[in-house]
Amino acid sequence: MARTVWDSSVGKKTVMAVSGLVMLLYLVAHMIGNLKIYFGAGEFDHYAHWLRTVGEPFMHYEWTLWLIRVVLVVAVVAHATSAYQLSRRDIRARPSKYVHRKRGASYATRTMRWGGIILGLFIVWHLLDLTTGTVHPGGFQEGHPYQNVVDTFSTWYGDVVYIVAMLALGLHIRHGFWSAAQTLGAGSRTRDRALKTVANVLALLLTAGFIAVPVGVMTGVVS
Repeated sequence: MARTVWDSSVGKKTVMAVSGLVMLLYLVAHMIGNLKIYFGAGEFDHYAHWLRTVGEPFMHYEWTLWLIRVVLVVAVVAHATSAYQLSRRDIRARPSKYVHRKRGASYATRTMRWGGIILGLFIVWHLLDLTTGTVHPGGFQEGHPYQNVVDTFSTWYGDVVYIVAMLALGLHIRHGFWSAAQTLGAGSRTRDRALKTVANVLALLLTAGFIAVPVGVMTGVVS
């Protein structure tokens, strides 16, 4: 039954919608945590340490954090795989381009596709920068996330990469949230306007919230 559901377009769209909402919940929590950087190094570093001790003593040190990471990896892989397969299926269904295209739909499709690629590449860079320290500018300091964030956003390319990715994220959420609602049966003629408003507000708040961190470093408010 699971294979039958997955092989169908409806099944892939459902997987894409659910995995997208899982990641959206994480992004909201992640953004709120990021904004703690405005309260100083002590507050931000303490928050980063707290993430590793969530659930103690029932959960061992970092177990909850690793559980969250595993869920996110599964969600990202499921989301990307279903999106790719749906895209390939759509191309096979219409090998030649339509004579008349809906400009709005075409724009949204291109935005989601390229936005997804940009975000995928950004996730790799972000992990190598602030988790492993592999591409981190300067000396990466384990256990000092505040200083590591300041180091990253003290470089022009760190700011450009992050801001471009967050703009792509905003566009992705704007269209993706509404699409997920339609897929999961929450949409209707009476609710579509409200759902689009929620999508726009979420996209705006998350984009502004994430970009506030590099802006804070660039302006010297966070230093």
